[in-house]
Order: sequence, then C-alpha cells, then structure tokens
Amino acid sequence: MNIKKGLHIQWKNEIFKIIDFLHVKPGKGYAFIRTKLKNLITGHIIENNFSAKYKLKKVQIESHFYRYLYKGKNTFYFINDSTYDQIQIEKRLIKNVNIEFLKEGMIISIFFHVKSEKEKIFLFFKIPSTVILKVEETENVKKGDTVNNVNKVVILETGTRLLVPSFIKRGDFVKINTVNKSYVERVRK
Repeated sequence: MNIKKGLHIQWKNEIFKIIDFLHVKPGKGYAFIRTKLKNLITGHIIENNFSAKYKLKKVQIESHFYRYLYKGKNTFYFINDSTYDQIQIEKRLIKNVNIEFLKEGMIISIFFHVKSEKEKIFLFFKIPSTVILKVEETENVKKGDTVNNVNKVVILETGTRLLVPSFIKRGDFVKINTVNKSYVERVRK
C-alpha cells in the first residue's frame, strides 16, 4: 500500500490519520517507515515505526452534515437535511465533544467508518469551535462589584452553567468557545 499524508488506517483496533511519514533505509537492518499518527477519536498524536514489510489496513472515513434535533434520555437524534436520513447516537459513544453546548437546529459534522456500502459505523462528531447561546438565568451582582471585574455564573439555554463577566444579563447572547468551555464575548442580536 502506498503511504501518504491524510490516509486513514486501522491499527491496534483504533482508527488513525497519517499526519506525516518518512521512509528510512538505515545502513544496517531493514527499512522502516517512521509515521506520525493522529487518533481520530481522542485527537492524540503518536509516533510509530512500521516495518517496510508491515501491511497497513486502510479504512474509509466519510463525513456528512447533520442537524441536531433533540436529546432523549441517553440518546441524541440528528437528521441529514439533504437525504432526510435520521440517526440516533447513544451518549456513551460520544467522546471529546462538549455536548452541553449542543443546541437544537445546530449543524454538525458526523464522521463514519465505512465498512461496506450498507454498513457505516459512527466514529465521532464535531461541533463548531464557537457557538452563540442565550443566557436564561443569571446571578445578581452587588452594586460596586462590576468595578472589580467580578465574574458570575449564568445558565445558558442548553442548561449549561458558564462563568461570564458580571455585566452579562438575562436575555443576552454570548459567544462561547466550545473547546475550552469559556466565554468569548457578548453578541448583539
């Protein structure tokens, strides 16, 4: 198999993307391939050397845009706007995504491992790195505390608690970094 950047492989029962590689032919010993691999689920990057004779198992990855519909008890429901296919994903399968920022109607990318034309296995999904959500509830701030730049906890429309500056009021819209769960700015709508 020809190794190239961007190729998806299955190794040790996990799926990796080849970020970088180098064919090495030492003076003594066998040739090998030095690779830098990114785990698609966890995002961790590792380095590994494969023997030049090692057969890598190539996998096909597909992604589609889906609209988030709603959450059941332990299941999330999505629809593909172009094909109207609906899928459901159990909460236990969702890793490395801050699902507390999922808002009904949000468009996300869902990635699948394609085993055959009829069999696709859910791998992970990506939500936007920033989202805009409405503040539903907020703590009261004592007069004078706003001068000291005090933060307070608010509850967003998704039910998530977030630390924001004290000037944020109920009904305001705030931009949130979903990667590190932090307030970015107040947004006028």
